[in-house]
Amino acid sequence: MSEEVRALEPKEIWENFADLNAVPRPSKKEEKVRQFMIEFGQNLGLETAEDKIGNVIIKKPATEGMEDKQIVILQSHLDMVHQKNNDTDFDFENEGIRMIVDGDWVKADGTTLGADNGIGVAAIMGILASKDIPHPAIEAMFTVDEETGMTGALNLDPSFYEGTILLNLDTEEDNELSIGCAGGMDTDTSYAYEVEGTKANVSTYRIDLKGLMGGHSGMDIHKGRGNANKLMARLLIEAPVDIFLHEIEGGGVRNAIPREAYAIVSVNTDDIQMWESYIKETEQIFISEYTPVENAIRLTFKSVNTPEKMLSEYDQTAILATLNAVYNGVFKWSLKFDNLVETSSSLAYVSVKDGVFKTTSLQRSSVESTKQDIVRTVRSPFDLLGADVVQGGEYPGWEPNPDSKILDIMRNIYIERYKEEPHVAACHAGLECGILLSHLPHIDTISFGPNIRHAHSPDECVQISSVQKFWGYLLEVLKQIPAK
Repeated sequence: MSEEVRALEPKEIWENFADLNAVPRPSKKEEKVRQFMIEFGQNLGLETAEDKIGNVIIKKPATEGMEDKQIVILQSHLDMVHQKNNDTDFDFENEGIRMIVDGDWVKADGTTLGADNGIGVAAIMGILASKDIPHPAIEAMFTVDEETGMTGALNLDPSFYEGTILLNLDTEEDNELSIGCAGGMDTDTSYAYEVEGTKANVSTYRIDLKGLMGGHSGMDIHKGRGNANKLMARLLIEAPVDIFLHEIEGGGVRNAIPREAYAIVSVNTDDIQMWESYIKETEQIFISEYTPVENAIRLTFKSVNTPEKMLSEYDQTAILATLNAVYNGVFKWSLKFDNLVETSSSLAYVSVKDGVFKTTSLQRSSVESTKQDIVRTVRSPFDLLGADVVQGGEYPGWEPNPDSKILDIMRNIYIERYKEEPHVAACHAGLECGILLSHLPHIDTISFGPNIRHAHSPDECVQISSVQKFWGYLLEVLKQIPAK
């Protein structure tokens, strides 16, 4: 599969992307990809180092005639989100991504692709390995654990860097220059519930909700996509018959909109017909409500063996009410920037099994005060339940700089090349730029990249023609970096 990708243009990106995607690189387990990058730099004869947290730094001198230009930090993160379809057999920790070329798009076979942020990493590798691309002195910054905590950026050692311009290659629209982003905080909860013996004369079902689009919980949160955890809770709490809950699980990755969930539930044998009809009717309600955004919602059920234990009546009621009450989606739109989500929350993971009710959610905001507001709002139902609530992993947003000189240069290059204005905007994703600026406050920062769709889901894909556009634009930007 990778050979088809290697044949694409520009080869400077695609060959490096294929090499990178052959290396497992889950967040918090980047040992293999860090070693891969270290060997890459050393094999080129370039100054290569690793800081204490595991970020890799590779430096390349300016090409002839570019020595007087400002030093540029090219930055991307090494880790990728690991998501797969339930029916896909894949070991992220030991297998390379299986890539497919589909028309103008590259995607993966049932898993996330890793274009976020692998295309950015591959582009930097292409610059480092080049012999004929004009560029100023380069400091390549490859950070770790961006997707599950911004750990590399938060613990960055600034002593490795002299650059005054930072180009972050982690934006997912090729006509966009990102000049700001949201900060965030994780909310993790845990509650020990009581169980009791399962009632007699019941029938037990496994209910599966599948086919939702999922996606990036920052960039896609405003697009009206269904959250599998919230929909499953709604199905159960609105049931027209008595239900006896055994288990729920849905979602997984903290920064992805959950696309699948299941529940194991018993009902009185006398209520089977009404229960099955209700599930079928609810599927049609969900399809109707989410059309045309969601086009493949499936709500299925099958009979399973009845477990010996079920949740107590009180805890079942309390847990379903909590899931129903917890805030999910856009919380506030920006009043300063058109069409920008300011604040949101995504209920990323839910588990009710083995006596413990757990959730993970991620709150985002570009305004600190409203970030604290949504954080309090999300934790309130869990406080009322009496759950343990841990809120952490906080990282700052990136405040736009209206006086950015590199923005003016890059905007003018874009207009000259493409005869239209770029979209200059802040985004609702958690880019590392705000954190990096806290370590390197003197740098001028812009984020950009090619068209990537459905990041953080198994539908992730990157547009081939857009990568070509991105590469040409990046090379022109490097040519026009201003003097020191």
